[in-house]
Amino acid sequence: MSETWHFTFLRHAESVGNAQGIRQGQGDLPLTDAGREATRALARRWREAGLRFDAVLTSPLRRAAETAEILAHGLGLPPPQTDPLLMERAIGAFTLRPAHEVRSQEPAFLPLYAPVGGTGESIWDLYVRAGQAVAALLRRPPGRYLVVAHGMFLNMLLHAVLGIAPQSNFAGHAFVLPNLGAAVLEYHAAARRPRWVLLHLAGPTCLPPS
Repeated sequence: MSETWHFTFLRHAESVGNAQGIRQGQGDLPLTDAGREATRALARRWREAGLRFDAVLTSPLRRAAETAEILAHGLGLPPPQTDPLLMERAIGAFTLRPAHEVRSQEPAFLPLYAPVGGTGESIWDLYVRAGQAVAALLRRPPGRYLVVAHGMFLNMLLHAVLGIAPQSNFAGHAFVLPNLGAAVLEYHAAARRPRWVLLHLAGPTCLPPS
């Protein structure tokens, strides 16, 4: 008999950092008014479509937590549960710096194990943490989970789930999620052949499968 976990991995709505072209990392900026309204609209669309979740999980950073709170309220769900494993990549000295400044100071090539911004996480560090987050999710009971996190983190989470090794300089595969973009996956824990199934990967205008 197979147990099934259903995950909707959602990138947060537009934040002040997104709107102003700031590299956020683990810097804690809120949503914009446009981001809040887009999240409320998404909650209405999901409610009308009959989407349901057993729990909402979120990064503790404000842009993700606020997105999760709006969705949980709009869907009539309990308050979100926070997990620091879901935080965005730590980017050291580049945190809350304008993107154009960061681009001028970034090395031309970033090795797999090199910390970003001097003291931030390497690509490998982020990949390992994403794998730890997946393991923590699968320690929860089988069910339907909405997980609100961040673009770079979710990119590495999808690498971990789909068995794609990360590469230096973020070469190779990339999964780009816009604000409120979602990746929907199921994990089937069949005894003989446990497997992940990617159901949906798209922007906020598309409804994930129920």
